[in-house]
This record gives sequence, structure tokens and C-alpha cells, in this order.
Amino acid sequence: MSETEAVSEEEVKEVVSEESSEAPTEAVEESTEAAEESAKSSETAAEASKEASTQTKKPAQEKWGIAHIYSSYNNTIIHITDTTGAETAAISSGGHHVTAARYESSPFAAMKAANAVVEAAKTKGFTAIHIKVRAVGGVGSRVPGPGAQAAIRALARGGFKIGRIDDVTPIPHDTTRKKGGKRGRRV
Repeated sequence: MSETEAVSEEEVKEVVSEESSEAPTEAVEESTEAAEESAKSSETAAEASKEASTQTKKPAQEKWGIAHIYSSYNNTIIHITDTTGAETAAISSGGHHVTAARYESSPFAAMKAANAVVEAAKTKGFTAIHIKVRAVGGVGSRVPGPGAQAAIRALARGGFKIGRIDDVTPIPHDTTRKKGGKRGRRV
């Protein structure tokens, strides 16, 4: 029981003792009406404060970028640009983060490269990205290498809002001859 309700009950008891038998019911009705009005006023005050707090919040301005992920069976390159693709915000590859050439395309190297790119892009104010995944394409493989999935996961864990994820592997409608000649590569 709050202090105001306790005070109003004491006032009602005093009024009851001073007045006749009909007065107590009227006093109780008046006190309950007063309590209801104070409750309504406190509710409206709470609603007004909620509205004021929601109005004072300013929507955070998002800065979008594009993460170009090139993933082959030899390397993984992650390149973040602005939305036009003209300005580079950050770039890294799997080869920067491992010592042996055979590990350049590994998921571990892709994750390390993505984490390096995330830190650089965050310092430049990027908060959201679209992702474009590219394999070798053309006469080469049309399937992204093993580092593509790891790079996407690392970008998502880096705190970026992810927009859309597109596959932009170049696929020819009619192609040139694959290298190796008529009989293929002889080993």
C-alpha cells in the first residue's frame, strides 16, 4: 500500500468518526473516486514519459558497404567498398594471415582475413553490408572455394547488419575453349 492510499484511509476514518451513519459511505465513495483519479493521472504521466523517451531517440544512421568475397581453391580475398564500389574501405586475403601457400584458401585463413577487414571497416564507420560472393567462373570452377562460408560467418559475427548475399560468379553464355588442347592435359 502506498503512502497516499494510507493517508486517504486515515482521513476517511476521521471523517467517519465525525459524521453521521450516512456520511461514511459518501466519504468512502469520494476517497475511492480520488484514488481512481490519482491512478489515472499517474498512468497518463507514465504514458507521457514513455512517449517522450521514444521521441528523444534518434534513429542511428546506417552506413552501407559491399563486401566482395572472391573465393577460389588457391586463395580467399575479401574486399569491402562503399555502395558504388568505387572506394575501397578495407581489403585482405588469406595469404596475409598464414605462412604456407597450401593454407591460403582454408576457412581459418578466410576467417582471419574477414576479422581484419571488419576492424578496418568499423573504424571507417560502416555498420551494414551487402555481400557478393564470387568463384573463379568462366572456364574455371563455378563453385566458391572453402573459405567463402567462413568469411561470411566472420562478417556476420563482426557486428555488421547483413543486407543481401549474392552470387556474382561470371558464367559465360557461350565460352572460349578451356586450356589443355584437344586431348586434355597429359600428365
